[in-house]
Amino acid sequence: MQYVRLGNTGLKVSRLCLGMMTYGTPQWRDWVLDEAASRPFVQRALELGINFFDTADIYSLGVSEEVTGRALKDFAKRDEVVIATKVFSPMGDKPNQGGLSRKHIMQAIDDSLRRLGTDYVDLYQIHRWDPETPIEETLEALHDVVKAGKARYIGASSMYAWQFAQALYLADLHGWTRFVAMQNHYNLVYREEEREMIPLCRDQGIAVIPWSPLARGFLAGNRTRDKGGETARSKSDGFAHHMYYQDNDFATLDRVVELAKTRSCSPAQLSLAWMLHKPGVTSPIIGASKMPHLEEAVAALEIQLSPEDMAYLEGPYQPHPVLGHA
Repeated sequence: MQYVRLGNTGLKVSRLCLGMMTYGTPQWRDWVLDEAASRPFVQRALELGINFFDTADIYSLGVSEEVTGRALKDFAKRDEVVIATKVFSPMGDKPNQGGLSRKHIMQAIDDSLRRLGTDYVDLYQIHRWDPETPIEETLEALHDVVKAGKARYIGASSMYAWQFAQALYLADLHGWTRFVAMQNHYNLVYREEEREMIPLCRDQGIAVIPWSPLARGFLAGNRTRDKGGETARSKSDGFAHHMYYQDNDFATLDRVVELAKTRSCSPAQLSLAWMLHKPGVTSPIIGASKMPHLEEAVAALEIQLSPEDMAYLEGPYQPHPVLGHA
């Protein structure tokens, strides 16, 4: 395993992050693995050298955090792992049970810590931009969370670059804790982040930890133009069908499959290797519902791509509408 600094911080994270959305309860989504089925993935990830685990309060409505916390407590020491979670999504149907108000953030961090069974998280992230709360209120609340010792660092997720730039400016202006990471939507068939967000992050020393680096499984190479797939998630994931499945997406996928054959690796490995070669990318967040998915992802760290390979894979790309901010 390779380890890199999380942006300009001194925190070292594995080159891959295990996303925990897949683990929790199938009552939330039918493709989610329950706790018994989830624990071997956490154990194997640690054996492979992964020390970075990302969850969110909304995943399985809190159960993912519980599963994550118990597994990491059983299989690792707290100071050996980097735990990230997120806040924003509604955790109930009452007016103040979601969003990025000071009230909700202060409640949500305590709830997340209780579910995770830890005194602090290493990275506390806003899951989306909240248009109904002044960003100053959010930033000051997050600063107070850090100063209270409940989070070591703060991060953000999908938003427009102008919004992120505003947040960074205001944090500097007021002396509040600065975002150190951006968890954004980025993969070989959705590269709009290359226009503004990733250059901003590189300029400001912000870690880029992309979600959906395999386009929710689309880049695994088993999707067809009739929207079929092999897994339960691929068959029921309407969100993926909205995001991908355009003709030029399949043109890119065709090249991935072709080049993967010549390199004796899987399309998923090649797609992940492409991302690991992109400037500014710190630690893509991978998902795994089958053990070979996890082991193949780690093996992708060894794949070397030439500039010609990179250009060949990127050739069919066409601009997409902005996706993933909502």
